[in-house]
Amino acid sequence: MLFRRLLLAIAFMTALAQSQNPPARPAHAQVHTLKVTILSTMLADPGIGEWGFSALVEADGHRVLVDTGYRPDTVLQNAKELGIDLSTVQDVILTHNHDDHVGGLMTLRRELMKQNPAALSRAHVATGIFYSRPSAKGGEDNAMIAIKKEYEATGGKFIVHDHAEEIFPGAWLTGPVPRVYPEHNWSDAGKVQTPAGLVEDNIPEDQSLVINTPQGLVLISGCGHAGVINTLTMAEGEFPNEPVYAILGGFHLFPATDAQVDWTADKLKGFGTSYLLGAHCTGIDSVYRIRERMGWPRGSAVVGAIGATFVLGEGIHPGALAH
Repeated sequence: MLFRRLLLAIAFMTALAQSQNPPARPAHAQVHTLKVTILSTMLADPGIGEWGFSALVEADGHRVLVDTGYRPDTVLQNAKELGIDLSTVQDVILTHNHDDHVGGLMTLRRELMKQNPAALSRAHVATGIFYSRPSAKGGEDNAMIAIKKEYEATGGKFIVHDHAEEIFPGAWLTGPVPRVYPEHNWSDAGKVQTPAGLVEDNIPEDQSLVINTPQGLVLISGCGHAGVINTLTMAEGEFPNEPVYAILGGFHLFPATDAQVDWTADKLKGFGTSYLLGAHCTGIDSVYRIRERMGWPRGSAVVGAIGATFVLGEGIHPGALAH
């Protein structure tokens, strides 16, 4: 009886100690080499400019395409002009359903699979990208519904993310982003058919890619319809106490008021942000205003152009025109 009581006491004390000192969270993997190259945006230097976004992410030997531009062959042609071979890229991330981010998917898939059947054969999307967007005239405004059938007919596979997930060591997709702050970063007054009914289309599937590096987090965004601060707040929950080293891509600040841009810049200060490569819908004036508000030197906040790169440990290489 005494022995049994002793065992129970030991078990109780062990459980109490564990509750007071919970196990530490496992350390996240880090990416040590990173290069991000802009392949679709408005400013062309060289290449073809358009209202769209695409970027190639190369990290520790992994290659991922984020978005595919607007016109069917813009990214394909820009990659050729820059001497970039996309045929070895198996994974593509589609940040949301809009044409200016998914327009090049089928051309890229069909052309690249001639060299490599696995090229762009996995498409990472977030929950909501295939929701119906009924038009006022009774048609369908979500091109991804038709693209899904075409893409899968080529042997391509969609991977749908409903929460944050690591897609390779050190690289995380946010999946749908909680809207903690009222960042109204979308332009349309359209509707989306969700499980909860027909509601305002705030682009619920908007997702971004977060790279964990020794210098801090690097965020690659297509449009940032969920709001860059909401997205970084979500990333902070997964990576507490990590500074945000760089934010790259589109952040839909071109229609924002001065007060909204200033608020965004002030929040970015709180995250310890060091670099901004603002392409696509970020807006030229917004990039310059954020740079001034942050007190950054010229090379820390640059308007994105075709061929511009961000290299870990080096910073932004903007190209002659954007510089």
